[in-house]
Amino acid sequence: MSKVKYIVDEKGKKKAVLMDIKEYQHVMRRLEDLEDALDLDIAVRETRIFKDYRVIREELKKEGRI
Repeated sequence: MSKVKYIVDEKGKKKAVLMDIKEYQHVMRRLEDLEDALDLDIAVRETRIFKDYRVIREELKKEGRI
């Protein structure tokens, strides 16, 4: 992380963080990527049968979805 500032209470305990909006957006993108990766990991572990990509693509074409 780059330049972050902390808001502290009267005892000096950190209560909040201030950061540049670009840094915040970067952090949020990374978090979304991590969530996507975790969702994919769960899907792979829970799925028992996989269809080939080409088969799925053909089915979607027939249904007019792509």
